Amino acid sequence: MGVDEILKHYAVGERSFLRVKLQEAELTNVNLTNADFSYADFRQARLGKTNFSQASLREADLSEAILWGCDLSTADLYRAILREADLTGAKLIKTRLDEANLIKASLCGANLQSAKLSHSLLFQADLRPSTEHRTNLGYAVLTRADLSYADLRAAALHHANLDGAKLCRANLSRRIEWANLATDLSEASLQAADLSYANLSYAILRNANLQGADLTGAILTDADLQGAIMPDGTVHD
Repeated sequence: MGVDEILKHYAVGERSFLRVKLQEAELTNVNLTNADFSYADFRQARLGKTNFSQASLREADLSEAILWGCDLSTADLYRAILREADLTGAKLIKTRLDEANLIKASLCGANLQSAKLSHSLLFQADLRPSTEHRTNLGYAVLTRADLSYADLRAAALHHANLDGAKLCRANLSRRIEWANLATDLSEASLQAADLSYANLSYAILRNANLQGADLTGAILTDADLQGAIMPDGTVHD
């Protein structure tokens, strides 16, 4: 089933498009709310500005797909493959991304507020601000997610749950060229997280919970740790 056929079927009320093959297809700036694209092949597809809110993309392959500016709010991307996908400026509010593969994905300026990313792979993912917005991961669930080597400079991670997450050598420092904006981890939970050799210089960690976290080699220059629970259980003054 090609792009034109999918749009025609969608227009008359069909919503099930399981396992469709749309590799390298162009499907931009269209409304596909509530559509079911589970197990679909969207590798290298151009999907910019398309509305996938409340859609199902469970276990879909979106490797290297262009999804900039897409609305994926409350969509289901459980175990989806988004390796090296471009999600710059995308809306992923309350999106389910548990166990998703986001290795080397670009999420610059994306809104992931309250998104569920437990056990997801974000190795070397780019979460820096875009020219217009900072990346928002406030209240996101990132338990046991792999964010090793990820670029999280100036990201908003306040109240995020990062318990057991891997942040080895992640960059969580401020972004000098973006109004000196610091990474915000205030009131985040980082219990038993691996922050070894991570750069947390100037990061805001007020009232964060770092109990049991591994801070071996971590850079904490000028980090704001007021009220934070440290790895040994003491409260930083």
